Order: sequence, then structure tokens, then C-alpha cells
Amino acid sequence: MRQQYYVYIITNKNHRVLYTGVTNNLIRRIYEHKNKLVDGFSKKYKLTKLVYFEIYDDAENAILREKQIKAGSRKKKEDLINKNNSNWNDLYNTLH
Repeated sequence: MRQQYYVYIITNKNHRVLYTGVTNNLIRRIYEHKNKLVDGFSKKYKLTKLVYFEIYDDAENAILREKQIKAGSRKKKEDLINKNNSNWNDLYNTLH
């Protein structure tokens, strides 16, 4: 089976903070965020809601896309989320 890579955006319950990350196992990584298993930014700001993700076949393109999203304004990130998930639903349960 071919490895996939994911670029994702998570937020907190009132959508005040956005975090963009990259992983090769989206279910595991979001589980870690939700259960505050890793110290850092997402734990500090209670980021537990997956609101956006993209899938890539290679790590290089996923990392380039993560950097592109991170470099963009908050408005650009919100537009990306609104285009695909206008209600800002938690997409984690759709992954199983």
C-alpha cells in the first residue's frame, strides 16, 4: 500500500486559533491533538477540531503545501475551510 501524507488545519471550539500541520497518519495525529498527548501549541490553545485536510502521495509536496498555507493570511485559511467545510464541522469522525 502506498504511503499518503496529509496537510491539515485544526482549531479550538470558538475558532479563534488555527494550526496547520502535516502528517503521514491523520487519524493518529488528530487523536493526539484531541487527547493532548503532545506538549506544544495545540495543547496550549486547546486545538482539537479538524476542520480541513488535503491528501498527498509524497511527503515533499505535502510539506511544500503546509508551508504555503502557513505563510498565508488567516483570511486565506478561513477561505480554504469555508470552501470545503462551511459549517466548520469536526471532520475527525469522517476519517474512520
